Amino acid sequence: MGIAKEEDPKGIKNHQDSVEVMEMKVAKFSRGKAANLANLRDKKLKGQLTGKEKLIGLSAKAAAQTEKWFLPIEGGYLEPEGFEKTYRYDQQSIVQEVDISSSKKPFDMILPVLGPYTLEYTSNGRYMIVGGRKGHIAMMDMLNMDLIKEFQVRETVRDVAFLHNEQLFAVAQKKYPYIYNRHGTEIHCLKEHGKSLKLQFLEKHFLLASINSFGQLHYQDMSTGEMIANYRTGLGRTDVMRVNPYNAVIGLGHAGGKVTMWKPTSVKPLVTMLCHNGPVTAVAFDRGSHLMATAGVDRKIKIWDMRKYEVVDSYAARAQSLDFSQKGLLASSNGSLVEIYRDCGGQDYKIYMKHRMVKGYQVGKVLFRPYEDICGIGHSMGLSAILVPGSGEANFDTFVENPVETSKQRREREVQALLSKLQPETIMLNPNMIGSVRQPKKKEKKTKKEIEEEIEDAVDAAKNTRVKKKTKGRSKPSKRAKKMEEVVLRAKRPLLDQYKEIEGQPDKKQRVGEKTELPKALQRFAKKGQS
Repeated sequence: MGIAKEEDPKGIKNHQDSVEVMEMKVAKFSRGKAANLANLRDKKLKGQLTGKEKLIGLSAKAAAQTEKWFLPIEGGYLEPEGFEKTYRYDQQSIVQEVDISSSKKPFDMILPVLGPYTLEYTSNGRYMIVGGRKGHIAMMDMLNMDLIKEFQVRETVRDVAFLHNEQLFAVAQKKYPYIYNRHGTEIHCLKEHGKSLKLQFLEKHFLLASINSFGQLHYQDMSTGEMIANYRTGLGRTDVMRVNPYNAVIGLGHAGGKVTMWKPTSVKPLVTMLCHNGPVTAVAFDRGSHLMATAGVDRKIKIWDMRKYEVVDSYAARAQSLDFSQKGLLASSNGSLVEIYRDCGGQDYKIYMKHRMVKGYQVGKVLFRPYEDICGIGHSMGLSAILVPGSGEANFDTFVENPVETSKQRREREVQALLSKLQPETIMLNPNMIGSVRQPKKKEKKTKKEIEEEIEDAVDAAKNTRVKKKTKGRSKPSKRAKKMEEVVLRAKRPLLDQYKEIEGQPDKKQRVGEKTELPKALQRFAKKGQS
């Protein structure tokens, strides 16, 4: 006789929980309640519908199973209980509740000598480049928290930007922008850009955009080295520049309160918006929901709908820097305070989190790290990173961006990006226009010269036509000449009407009607009924 083993109640409970979760996911992908086929008399139709219902159930189960394996992580936010407010949670209490790997991601680097600092992440969120105002450049691997390279350029650094990957990055220095590799070796000096204040890289087009101290906007192709465009904005010096990730249009904020949007194939701005009553201090674009955030000296943060160019919401607050996360959270910095706003539905942004730095720290730039719930902060005394639950995309597609890619995958992705590089002409406000059929334009009226040329061609073609010879005296030279004249006149007639319309000479003379006003000199000859 065998001994009966008791089943683990904890295992049974976990199994029941997993079954319930799977049932919920199946219900999510199902198409509603099954049809009631009990009262159906047609056996053939009943069999067909039963098979279809079975296939619908199998497809829902397959979709739920696929989501389980391919979307294993679900993004979450801070959820208050009762009368709690999420913006009252500090970083210490959040770090205590998260997992070990997430608790290691926030940090504070105190670097008081070479600040203030600015920072930039790669598109996959793995690498970070930081630049100190007094010449300090450092590159870090944020996945392993390792320092890759650190060097001193010994002159002013205004901005830093990664190019297509972590192998190359651009630094806006005192006189010109420079290109360095990951080992700190200088590769290029871009003298044509001049004294650049801000840098932005357009990934899909391999274009480096910069705005210099004279208000000139430059576009340079980093794959060929060709200078694509150089435009004067005409609105003075500005250091507020941001690229819209949705359509690759550059947004500039100016001292007069205007925001202009540019593309490399247009001498004039595509859009000019008066957003504030004073100088614009920050601009940010959402990744895909057609939203733009602006901040000005007039102590207002405005959310704009770029489809209608209207204000969606406005807040009374200052901001030196703005940034949208992958999930639509909005970060703003004011002095030593960092505020995070969340869309509560209907584009109604409310305060989600607050983080106050040490008194005296002046925050220069806030930037969300892609695919992580992290917000990087560059301030006057160094660098910081805080946890912002729900800010990053929880699941990444390795065919688009891979934070854990190998060197071989990086090389393959670089070659693929060069092969699929978009031309500057593809940059436009509405990228959905690419691939659509252009509507036919209305026919323009022909000019006088064009009609004269067509008349000459028609006369030549008519003269070259052969007249059929006839017998019994009907092919006399006089009759043949008369027929030729008729053929020429018939060919010219439709073109002559167009010519007379342009000349203003209609065929028939207009009869003087009752409503026609005669000149004073001729009014005495008019009939009594006519004035």
